[in-house]
Amino acid sequence: MKKRLIYGWLLAGVTFASSCTKNFDEVNTDPYKATSENFNPNFLMSQAQIQFSQTGYDQLLFQSMWVQSLASTFDYYANGDKYVLRGSGTGYYSRTWNRGYGALTLVDEMKNLVQGKTQYSNLDACGTILRVMFIQRITDLHGDVPYSQEGQAKSGNVAPVFDKQQDIYKAMLSQLDAATAALDLNKDKPSSDLFYGGDISKWKRLGYSLMLKAAMRLTKVDAATAKTYAEKAYAAGTMTSVADNAKVLTDNANGNSNSNSDALLVADDFREVRWGKTLIDIMKTSNDPRISAVAEVSAGTGKAANEDRATPGVNTASLQIGMPNGYDLNGGATDISKAPNYPGTSPANPAVPNDAPAPVGKYSRPRLTVYDDRSGVNMLYTYGESELLLAEAAVRGWNTGSAATHYANALAADIRSLAQMNATPQAVVSDNDIASYVSRNPLNTANTTALQQINTEYYVVTSTTFNFNETFANWRRSGYPVLTPVTYPGQYITGSIPRRMPYPITLPQTNGANYQAAVANQGPDNFATRVWWDKQ
Repeated sequence: MKKRLIYGWLLAGVTFASSCTKNFDEVNTDPYKATSENFNPNFLMSQAQIQFSQTGYDQLLFQSMWVQSLASTFDYYANGDKYVLRGSGTGYYSRTWNRGYGALTLVDEMKNLVQGKTQYSNLDACGTILRVMFIQRITDLHGDVPYSQEGQAKSGNVAPVFDKQQDIYKAMLSQLDAATAALDLNKDKPSSDLFYGGDISKWKRLGYSLMLKAAMRLTKVDAATAKTYAEKAYAAGTMTSVADNAKVLTDNANGNSNSNSDALLVADDFREVRWGKTLIDIMKTSNDPRISAVAEVSAGTGKAANEDRATPGVNTASLQIGMPNGYDLNGGATDISKAPNYPGTSPANPAVPNDAPAPVGKYSRPRLTVYDDRSGVNMLYTYGESELLLAEAAVRGWNTGSAATHYANALAADIRSLAQMNATPQAVVSDNDIASYVSRNPLNTANTTALQQINTEYYVVTSTTFNFNETFANWRRSGYPVLTPVTYPGQYITGSIPRRMPYPITLPQTNGANYQAAVANQGPDNFATRVWWDKQ
């Protein structure tokens, strides 16, 4: 009986195998496998947006402190605060590069999947706009980088050439012009869009606002091109309100926690990362109502209170003090206690067993409920930023409207944008306080003063929205605010604030010939070499 059963199964197997030879491929094809025919390319848009929006240590460790928006006595932050490499600092060179190109790869694949499919024409155009947004951050930080041959590894090109930054900017402006014009309100909308939920009118305004930003980056090196594209963007229609802000709401509950909060909630970071003296002093000079929205000191005294990552601090504006860059807790000449106007140590709380003093406890930290929200917003580009750029273009005599009006619009928008940093608004300033602040701070239309006002406000808005890559880029372009370099032993650059990030240290091995060509064209691969649009 057992033999007959076994033989029966074997016979059935032979019969089955012989009967399948005519449709073998069909039977052995996984019906659930993703292919170019059954995969929805919209899904790649949201993946690219969230990946690119996450920054965390990518910009906190270097850029935020190079521009003195943040400061820290913690040794690890010496990388940016003091221009001294610490704790695998060179490994962080590649963070912005890898994240940016990773997001670009997703967009490239999305665009490949929609080729020849007219129902995805808007998605394709949005992909081009994203491509420009992503590459601009990379090239602004490093200079010459792969663009024209980027994303070709599937076809065998694993060593792309580094395009000159001048050529990248030409391509970006041209591609934005074509892609934004191609967007059609009457065609299918992207169905997986984290910026605008597929609203094509907002994508159009984003495209032209990115054109404006790219154009204004050229004011030092190609004013004629900057003027042409800034005027084109304004005429076509840039952002019109904070509803147009390009941002991504993260989602801790589903595994997409905010990378900035993830970094700041590390015990050492939370205890010692503070708002910089430069930023807080600027805001205090104008009695900026954002101070209470963005800054706080710990609610109690001593080390335990300063490490409490659950209890909101005190955000009274008069109590906020920015910490100067370039100090440590080592007890020597650069100890924070030696800093001018040091507010003193926050004393130990006698009611807390084994508590200790907190040397930086009286300095202001980023407000807990705003910036340590694991489901907070990553802000990428705001209406206020675009209004400031239009104001500067108008000051330069270009046909972009009234500089004073754009500036006033920007001040109000920059404050209101802070309320978007969280799903439940935390950084809220009343309409009356906003109106009063705007009326007290009109634009001084004298050319030099106006440029300083506009770009100092750009510094404040990009710092308070934690968009430090943009803070660093616009500071290099505009020169405002005027910053004093930090002096500290063992620096990788002395007498100057860094002007660029060196390339990832793996490139000489992985793409040596093209890396060497880029260095020959641009200059030494160090922190002092200026990118093309930053030439003096």
